[in-house]
Amino acid sequence: MSESALDIGLGVEEEFFLVDPDTRDLVSDPDPAIFEACERNRGPHTVAHEVLRTQIETSTRVCGSVAEAGEAVRETRRVVLEAAAEHGVAVLGASTHPFAEWKSQLITPRERYQRFVVTFQESVRQQLIGGMHIHAGFGDPDSRIRVMTAMRPYLPLFNALSTSSPFHGGRETGFKSYRLNIMGVLPRTSLPSPLSSWAEYERLLATYRRMNFIRSGSELWWDIRPSDRFPTVELRICDVCPRLADVAGVVALYASLVRRLLRLDAAGRLPPDLPTEIIAENRWLAQRYGVLAFFGDTSGGEGRVDIEDYAARLVEDLAEDAHALGCERELGHVLTVIREGSGADRQLDHFRLRRLEGDTQEEALRAVVDLVIAETRQGVGADT
Repeated sequence: MSESALDIGLGVEEEFFLVDPDTRDLVSDPDPAIFEACERNRGPHTVAHEVLRTQIETSTRVCGSVAEAGEAVRETRRVVLEAAAEHGVAVLGASTHPFAEWKSQLITPRERYQRFVVTFQESVRQQLIGGMHIHAGFGDPDSRIRVMTAMRPYLPLFNALSTSSPFHGGRETGFKSYRLNIMGVLPRTSLPSPLSSWAEYERLLATYRRMNFIRSGSELWWDIRPSDRFPTVELRICDVCPRLADVAGVVALYASLVRRLLRLDAAGRLPPDLPTEIIAENRWLAQRYGVLAFFGDTSGGEGRVDIEDYAARLVEDLAEDAHALGCERELGHVLTVIREGSGADRQLDHFRLRRLEGDTQEEALRAVVDLVIAETRQGVGADT
C-alpha cells in the first residue's frame, strides 16, 4: 500500500459547558453575543449551538497530522474562552458538570432539538453531558467500514483514557464516565454491530429510514460511526478531556490505530471480530473504573489484563504507525494518562482532598468546577 493511500485527515469536535464564575453553576440561558463573537472569530473552524443552551460545540478544520489537530483544538478553545470571558462567563471542558441540575436547563430553540424532545421526552432533557468526537478521513467507503468494525475492541480504552464525568447532580456516581450511563437511555447508542461493507451499512440505514426511526445517519449515536456529512469514521465514545495534552494523546492513539488497521485491511489480515457482548463488558469496566480497569483479555489469554499492560503492548505495536504519522510523543502520553490519572481521577482526588481539609460537600464540588475550568484554560493562551 502506498504512503498516499495511508494519508489520514483528522478533525476534533468538543462540547463545552458555560459556567457562572461566581456560583460555579451552569449559565442556563447564556448571552447570544457569546455565540456571535465565536462566529466572528472562528476562522477556518466551526462553533455551534448544542441541544442545551448552556453548551457550545467546536469543530476544528480538517488537519493533516496529529500535531496540527492539537494546535487546531487549541485555536478552537481559545475562540470559545475569549468570547465567554468577554461576557463574564467561564468554560468547563468535562463531560458532566459536578452539581448542575438538568431540570434547570433550557433546550436550544431549533427544530431538530425540539423534535428530539417531543420524541424522547425526559431522555433528552436529562442529557446534561458533553463529548469529544474525533473524525478520521481515509480510504474508500468499504475500507472505512471494515476499519470501523475492527476498531470496536479498542473502544473501551479510548473511554478509559478520556473519562471526565465522575460526578452528576452533586453526587459521586461511582463511575469515571457517568456520561455513558446517561447517553445509554437513548436508542441507537453504544456499540455498533460488526459491519463488513458500505453496502451493508446502507441497507441498515435504509431500513431505519423506511421504518421512520431516523431521518439521517446523524441520528445513529453509536460509539463509533460513519459520518453522515464527511468521508470519515467518527469516534464518539470519548469524554471531553480537560487537558490539551490528553486530547492529543487520544487523537494520536486513534490515528495510529486507523493507520495500522488500514494496512492490515489492505493485506487481508484484519483480526476476526470479537463478540459484541465481550467488548461491551470491557466498555462497562472502562466507564466504571477508567484507567484503573482490568479488562478481559481479548488477545486469547486467560482472565483479565491490567489496562497499563494492555496499553503498553498496544503502544509498542503501533510504533511503526506513530513514527510514520510523526506522533510518537503524543502516543506515548497515553501511558502517562494511565499512570497519573484522567480528568475524572483528578476531579475525584481534588474533591476528596477538599473534604478532608474541611470543605462542605457544596464547597468541595465548587472547587472541582474551579479545577476543571483551570485545566480547560491551561496552555490555550486565551486572554481570560
